[in-house]
Amino acid sequence: MAFNRDEHQHLRYNPLKAEWILVSPHRSLRPWSGQVETPSVEIVPQFDPTNPLCPGVTRASGKVTPNYESTYVFTNDFPALLEEGPEPEESSDPLFQTNSAKGTCRVICYHPHSNVYLTDLSVKEVVAVIEEWINQLSDLGNKYNWVQIFENRGAMMGCSNPHPHCQIWASTFLPNEARIKDVNLREYYEKYKRPMLMDYVERELEKKERIVYQNDEWLVVVPYWAVWPFETMVLPKRQMVRFSEADAKQKEALAVTLQVVVAKYDNLFKCNFPYSMGWHGAPTGEHLNECSPHWTFHGMYFPPLLRSATIKKFMVGYELLAQAQRDLTAEKAAALLRDQPEKRFA
Repeated sequence: MAFNRDEHQHLRYNPLKAEWILVSPHRSLRPWSGQVETPSVEIVPQFDPTNPLCPGVTRASGKVTPNYESTYVFTNDFPALLEEGPEPEESSDPLFQTNSAKGTCRVICYHPHSNVYLTDLSVKEVVAVIEEWINQLSDLGNKYNWVQIFENRGAMMGCSNPHPHCQIWASTFLPNEARIKDVNLREYYEKYKRPMLMDYVERELEKKERIVYQNDEWLVVVPYWAVWPFETMVLPKRQMVRFSEADAKQKEALAVTLQVVVAKYDNLFKCNFPYSMGWHGAPTGEHLNECSPHWTFHGMYFPPLLRSATIKKFMVGYELLAQAQRDLTAEKAAALLRDQPEKRFA
């Protein structure tokens, strides 16, 4: 019997993290009798006097959110990282190591209205969000070694506030995901004298199997090594090490790209598609003066939905004890997303 990647189990390698994922496409045929979620098509008011992200509302900290008209940034009232604090004691015991962790956490509101999202905004308004991301990266990156911009969309992904916003956690340390990527991107560059992800862009453009969307500046694919069923990666067609290198043309094209990605996600199951998304680029802070040609700025979307708006992928059992596993192949997931309209359903 000849191997068929759409029917037979196999392993796929993720060169960014130097790890394997098990792909079991035959399991897509199994019936589902597990947990079923409630579809997310929540009706959100334009203004909610109890929503702390709305203009003019007093937050739990006692601070008042100003009457902003575009993007608005503030320091998180309940941050996971603080700029100051006592240092932990050093330990010589290899089994009980502690290190310093300092930083800051900020929130960016995309728009003053709660009932809008990226697909509802103009391209100019989305560009304003992108420029705020870059402003924050540049500001915090002067002091902190890692600036993580991320967004959790939907209650299924832990977002308890129905308002268009994201978060930024900046830290003195390099988090695990960034550290692992830095090692593998560097090793690839030293071996092949090319940025890994720019080579990956070329291969995906040649193969045309996992492309979800592209324009002159950006490529969106379901990565060959994707873990989540409808995971996507946003990649530049021109090499850029950090977000701050984006020019006006790239910013505008990225705004369109983000609107299309969200529309395709929402159209897939006719719901407000939940996900966590974020951006990775070369480390900042003390690394700003380092030469980092091995890094390519890129974005990632990690949505949990699997078969419908009510059934999600669980990372349990084998995934926690062995390695990641998926049923739907990256190629089939890309085809399903690619076929969706670029404008969100009404």
